[in-house]
Amino acid sequence: MWDLIIINPMVNTLLYIYSLIGNFGIAIIIFTILIRLITHPLTVSQMKSAQAMQELQKSKEWQEIQKKYKDDKQKLSQEQMRLYQEMGINPFGSCLPLLIQFPIIIGLYQAIIRALATTPYQLLDLSKHLYSFINAADLIPLNNRFLWMDLSQPERLPIFGIGIPVLAIVVVITTYLQQKLMTPPPAQPGDQTAQMSQMMNIYMPLFIGYISFTLASGLALYFVTSNVVGILQYAAMGKVNWQNLFSFRSPSTPQKSAGKKK
Repeated sequence: MWDLIIINPMVNTLLYIYSLIGNFGIAIIIFTILIRLITHPLTVSQMKSAQAMQELQKSKEWQEIQKKYKDDKQKLSQEQMRLYQEMGINPFGSCLPLLIQFPIIIGLYQAIIRALATTPYQLLDLSKHLYSFINAADLIPLNNRFLWMDLSQPERLPIFGIGIPVLAIVVVITTYLQQKLMTPPPAQPGDQTAQMSQMMNIYMPLFIGYISFTLASGLALYFVTSNVVGILQYAAMGKVNWQNLFSFRSPSTPQKSAGKKK
């Protein structure tokens, strides 16, 4: 089932694009853009969910509930879920695109490895995943070079005899920028949602960067392209939060009043 739904479509789409372009790196970039376009409705849903969550946190009713049950975490959670239901908010709506992305990441990694088959065993395995319209004999072996990278291997750029993971660094930076630009500023900087958001903004870029550092550079190319296209999507909808990019205040630190006590 996994091969039928995920692997086979990905392998064949990548090889078909490669047959038109003749460059596997460009094929990955085009494939990533297609994935972003297909999952665009999920991106819009994520944006609406984040906006609804922000409006909830700003509401007077929510602020009163926080004050009333500040010493009763269980009751606070129950009241929070009640408000979610009343306002039609899915608390996991903003995480859905991320959850969808993980099967794509795993599938893309396996698709890249299979598409770059070189040994007889690998070629035999690849043949089991191809559709009838793909003529593998004309495509295999693929040209797995893109810029300085071997797309089947972790990326390292040799500088003064040292292999620098340039693409993995770019992945960390673009992932961080994407999350910062797309995350609405918290209405209540000290609440649990704001703290979780802050943790995600720190740990997720490092996690994706680690994957890019250790696995095939074709994946890192996918991450960079996906991040850049994601930012452009949000910018086109006018939803990029540029102000949030320069906000480094810890979510556990309350905002200071604009005026001074006399």
